[in-house]
Amino acid sequence: MLEMKKQMSNIRVRFAPSPTGDLHIGGIRTALFNWLFARNKNGKFILRIEDTDEVRSTEKSLKVILEAMKWLKLNWDEGPEKENSKYSPYYQMKRKEQGIYRKYADELISRGLAYSCYCTSEEVDEMRKKAQANKLPPKYDNRCRNLTPEQRRQKETDGKNAVVRFKMSGTGTIVLNDLVRGRIEFNNSLLDDFVIIKTGNVPTYNFACVIDDHLMEMTHVLRGDDHLSNTPRQMHIYNALGWEMPQFAHMAMILGSDGTRLSKRHGHMSVLEYRKEGYLNEALINYLALLGWSTEDSQQIFTIEELVQKFSTEKCGVSPSAFDHAKLLWLNGEKIRSKTSGQIYELFVDWVKYTSNEKLIENWDIELLKKIIVLERDKIKLLKDIPSLVDFFFTKDIEYKEEAVVKTFLSDGSRENAKLVLTESAVRLQNQHDFSSKALEHYARKLATEKAIRTGQVFHPIRVAISGRTQGPSLFHMMELMGKDEVVRRINTAISKFFK
Repeated sequence: MLEMKKQMSNIRVRFAPSPTGDLHIGGIRTALFNWLFARNKNGKFILRIEDTDEVRSTEKSLKVILEAMKWLKLNWDEGPEKENSKYSPYYQMKRKEQGIYRKYADELISRGLAYSCYCTSEEVDEMRKKAQANKLPPKYDNRCRNLTPEQRRQKETDGKNAVVRFKMSGTGTIVLNDLVRGRIEFNNSLLDDFVIIKTGNVPTYNFACVIDDHLMEMTHVLRGDDHLSNTPRQMHIYNALGWEMPQFAHMAMILGSDGTRLSKRHGHMSVLEYRKEGYLNEALINYLALLGWSTEDSQQIFTIEELVQKFSTEKCGVSPSAFDHAKLLWLNGEKIRSKTSGQIYELFVDWVKYTSNEKLIENWDIELLKKIIVLERDKIKLLKDIPSLVDFFFTKDIEYKEEAVVKTFLSDGSRENAKLVLTESAVRLQNQHDFSSKALEHYARKLATEKAIRTGQVFHPIRVAISGRTQGPSLFHMMELMGKDEVVRRINTAISKFFK
């Protein structure tokens, strides 16, 4: 048992995003699965920044990645802001500056397992076009593989820029035992001599991630199945350098509702856009966990602690998952409803600050808002819903909805009744000693009986008069929270506006 715990604590996994744009759903799902795997096994979760795309990598994108990870509380044990001298730096360009990648490329060259290639990108494109025209795999034709030392010196004298290519075996297969997909065989004849070092000594993705994963002692690599085609190349590099491979797990792709790759046309947003929309971080985490993973009892709603306890790669599926915005919205509403009014208020204030909407609530009565949230909890699906549900409580100038006014105050069948109810209520409610919701309901029902009208003919005019709308919280709880003076004032305002 002691040995097993020791082995589990040595587990190391990583999330390695590229700071070339916003962090999206597919990327954060990968981060989540790695984080859950590490936490489940008492291992380490590492954040590494793969910034070798010098043209597209930006400081802004890096900040978005770090902010999104922090918002979702996917805390990393090592990485930016949490350096470990044994494994740092955690930025690939900083590692490149230290000569880490070139060191291993030169080792492969010295052992005859890699070579300098002087072909231009245009020449390589032409090779591939010719191969396709001959119905062959579109590969580099290895023309620089066997250049003599004299020929190489001449290329360099001529000022030819060189990349470094890995010398691929053209026969046989390489086998991956994937933790999710099982045994997969790759045909080596379909792989060409691929580039591992670009001009400027910049490593390619396949080379850099192998070097970094080995030096950072990664035990497992959990990633999307869009990386499956990269895996045989990486496995060959591991074998060439004589290194033990991590265990690989390739998770099923996330698709749009129409079965195609998730994109902006499906309403696909960056992670922080979900925060701006008013989603809870725990709701997004819960939903993402369900995309490609499930429990035997098909549980849908989880706490973070439950996800950590129950997660395993054995329960990850191989079929693509469809991103369902309606389900995410439902789940967000469920998470909100599970909170106390005080917790919802705190979450709402955080959202207001994040979206720079402080002016929206600067004159709101905080204690009143907390009480109103209790009334409207079941209607809140997103934090951004709250203002439109409660704002009429905090204004002196009511915005009357046109449809509500026409239906309740202006139509021939309701006008005289509404005038009667509001006129009577303006006087009687001023003298109403008990302004509790129970007493107010008794008042309204008594008025309906006295005037021989339906209860709705009392309820509706009062609701529109004090809120400007036909829908909202329980009428009598709403009146109780507003208080006698405000309710009477609003009723008199409606009388002056619509019945004089």
